[in-house]
Amino acid sequence: MSLTLVVGNKNYSSWSLRAWLVMELSGARYDDLRIPLYTPDSRARLKLHSPTGKVPVLKTEHGVIWDSLAIAEYMAEQFPEAHLWPTDTRARAFARALCAEMHSGFMGLRNHLPMDMKRRQGLAALPPEAENDIRRICALWAECRERFGAEGPYLFGRPSIADAFYAPVASRLRSYAVSLPPEAEAYVETIYQWPMFRRWYDDALAEKEVIG
Repeated sequence: MSLTLVVGNKNYSSWSLRAWLVMELSGARYDDLRIPLYTPDSRARLKLHSPTGKVPVLKTEHGVIWDSLAIAEYMAEQFPEAHLWPTDTRARAFARALCAEMHSGFMGLRNHLPMDMKRRQGLAALPPEAENDIRRICALWAECRERFGAEGPYLFGRPSIADAFYAPVASRLRSYAVSLPPEAEAYVETIYQWPMFRRWYDDALAEKEVIG
């Protein structure tokens, strides 16, 4: 199977990170193409690959997939042996809802704490909408760990699509030095010790582009 994943800057593109981690979790062979964002020719270059002019986009023999959650579902279907979703029905349903909430929500966190892996500085004050999002995320993580995390330190024990979707959140919380409950802090550390995440993180730190 021929697969090419198109991503943006590794330091800034949270949606690219989600799709990339899914690809790595699948064990599939694929090529990746990095197109820096917010340059004069970024959109023109992206439109050569993506109908929306955005990343991530996965080019497959079945067509182009231009949404991170759709990419995750496609890879889960194509590589069932990778168990990208939890195998237990209840856990899998919860994981899908968890990822859908990440996919469509948490705008306070997104707007006020954009991903920047090189950052190591908190905000003077967290806006209330960001604080509310962080409380909700910490509660979700705690519930996952309590109900489904017996097999390991990830949200559902073993690494899954859910961890791919919340890894950028873990990055934001550390980059902005957000004070967290012990359970949430332990999960952030789990993400930072995840070898797949570390590879992306090291590449992000080596990038030269500065946005904003």
